[in-house]
Amino acid sequence: MIIYLISVGNKMPRWVEEGYREYAKRLPAECALKLLEIQPGHRGKSADINRAISDEGDRMLKAITKNCLVVALDVQGKSWNTEQLAGQLEGWLADGRDLALLVGGPEGLDPRCLAQSDLRWSLSALTMPHPLVRVVVAEQLYRAWSLMRNHPYHRA
Repeated sequence: MIIYLISVGNKMPRWVEEGYREYAKRLPAECALKLLEIQPGHRGKSADINRAISDEGDRMLKAITKNCLVVALDVQGKSWNTEQLAGQLEGWLADGRDLALLVGGPEGLDPRCLAQSDLRWSLSALTMPHPLVRVVVAEQLYRAWSLMRNHPYHRA
């Protein structure tokens, strides 16, 4: 299974790239994590924010590969603890399809992306900067995998 982390934003700070890369490289081929960066919509003084979100949604929907299970990261989504996420990951692996995790920009996901999703996952009730979400998702997926495989990384 390939887990596509489809995330709005590019030109991330080095700490984001390094943090993401560190956990992504720890994941085995059975659940490889691949980042697909989506060009953000135009923002500025006189920018049409709804248009920016719609443009991001267009690019995001085009990036989803055929037959993927789609999970939108959304504050309104289901919150899982580590054990529950490990159970989700185990189910996703057993399903046999690739997985697309959708991370929106500063204003969130286009409503069409939410409508296309099979599940909605909330990392936290807190608002997080979307670059940080990349690192948190990569680490939590690695932690869930380590729990599934009785790897000593997860010590709860």
